[in-house]
Amino acid sequence: MRISSVVAAASGVLALSALAVPAAHADERFGDTDITSVVVNDGRPVVVGTTERVVTVEVTATDPAGLQQIDATLYHGSYADQDATVPSSAACGPTTDTTTTCTLTFTLKPGIAPADDSLAGTWSLSAYAISLDNDGVGLDNAATFPVQRDTQVTVDATPEPVKRGKTLTVKGGVQHADWATGAYTAAEAGRPVQLQFRAEGCHDYTTVKTVRTTANGTVSTTVGASSDGSYRWVYAGTADTAAAVSAADFVDVR
Repeated sequence: MRISSVVAAASGVLALSALAVPAAHADERFGDTDITSVVVNDGRPVVVGTTERVVTVEVTATDPAGLQQIDATLYHGSYADQDATVPSSAACGPTTDTTTTCTLTFTLKPGIAPADDSLAGTWSLSAYAISLDNDGVGLDNAATFPVQRDTQVTVDATPEPVKRGKTLTVKGGVQHADWATGAYTAAEAGRPVQLQFRAEGCHDYTTVKTVRTTANGTVSTTVGASSDGSYRWVYAGTADTAAAVSAADFVDVR
């Protein structure tokens, strides 16, 4: 971000305008201003379903003179070739505090930004801070973070109740948010999903087996009915799709 010549020669407003416009070159700093920390979504992946998703980002900046403005932009792709951008709802400042943590909010809108599923994966954040005495810092890539499609998992064990020693069939399905259509669609074939069981009166689930999704995103397997308890399917997630766990289906074994 080209800030040195602008900050040195122009007013604060012009300096801020220059920082807000992406440019295809490295980070720049002028004077004492620094960005010391950036935390996106409390360090967790950003999971986006089929409705708007508000994301919070904390940017900590310092300058002995205080801060005039702190702001950031989320983007996908390289800094020089962004294929999606999401600006903050409002910048922070001014403040006379020498160190301040600015809480910024961003609204991701499925079908717009991100426009479609090809934009799932790693996103980046550019950030800048301007001091009250017109020093400044601009970071092209202040942080990276995953943006994942939301996942829904179902479970159904039959028959219920079941006789002890008989065969129990446990089915389920995995669907992911489709950002372009605003609906949930079946996971692709071959995704591993764990079937887990928790006996009645126990606290923890144990993995029974791993089954892979079919072409329509479904999973199915059989187990021997030995005791009362709950079954669930667990999807571990990928870089592009969020992890998810189905509700529990309790089975009465008689």
